[in-house]
Amino acid sequence: MTARYANCSDVPLAMGVWLATDTYDHDTRPNVISATSLMKPLRQIILPTRIEPGTALPKLADQIRTQIGRAVHDAIESAWRNNHAQAMADMGYPKHVIDRVRINPTPALVRDWPDCIPVYIEQRVEKKVGKWIVTGKYDIVCDGRVQDYKTATIWSYMNQVNKEKQSQQGSLYKWLNPDIVFDDEIDIHHIFLDWQASKAVSMVNYPRRAFVDQTIPLMSVAETDMFVRRKLALIEKYWDADEADIPQCTDDELWRSDPVYQWWSKPTNQKCQKAFDDKQEAMVFFATKNTGEIREVPGQVTACKYCNAFQACTQKDALIESGHLVITSR
Repeated sequence: MTARYANCSDVPLAMGVWLATDTYDHDTRPNVISATSLMKPLRQIILPTRIEPGTALPKLADQIRTQIGRAVHDAIESAWRNNHAQAMADMGYPKHVIDRVRINPTPALVRDWPDCIPVYIEQRVEKKVGKWIVTGKYDIVCDGRVQDYKTATIWSYMNQVNKEKQSQQGSLYKWLNPDIVFDDEIDIHHIFLDWQASKAVSMVNYPRRAFVDQTIPLMSVAETDMFVRRKLALIEKYWDADEADIPQCTDDELWRSDPVYQWWSKPTNQKCQKAFDDKQEAMVFFATKNTGEIREVPGQVTACKYCNAFQACTQKDALIESGHLVITSR
């Protein structure tokens, strides 16, 4: 049989079976594209299709973050489907409220029961746009508002690297589900994989607990429809284009950090003596010292390290050569 993962011997079998289990509901129809794929940069959508199958297998050990995310989603879905009444009672909700909750109710039930509290969970829907079929599966829709669970790092949350994508994602779910999503905002439930209680005490902007709820505005349905059609048109335009002609990923898409301004007291020093996030602050400090020099260190790129187009992309080669992308292992 053909292996789907590389370096499998690095992982004990007891862990490997879990890491190699893929429960995602893949759709092999050639004209299907998911809502999450539409949010990706063009290079990340197109270039993976040009990589020879079997030549860029993901490392089995690298599936740990994905599998933790899936496990969290599965646990939350199971809790809602199998234990929502008991859990709500344990939280103190009155019985007359609990009795009104219905999981994935039919349109007829919602129509005929005005007091029903509909909760829709993990439903995949699709919509045809030209030759394409756009699909999407929301995490949960409660009483007209779409919500999403994100297993995240503290860094990604504090730098808000995915805020625009999360708005797009919620907008796409509303565009796909106009019959159950009415709200103009999405609630993102960030569940941190690397939260530390000690930092919550010592750092001002650090999250106070291991999860944070964030409300993000959505685009209008008309704006979302325009976004979908423009993105699909661009995919068609560049699908067979030379790799060099496909638009490059932007700094936002690359998760480029802000530049750092370093003060070097002497050019021959092995390292800088002070670093600043703000250029003006660095220049003021330099003026007080009246010696040495200020060097600007461009922001570092992170997204390439997680991109399925890595092998086929020359933009990442240029970023590595320029020092903007540092790869220790892959």
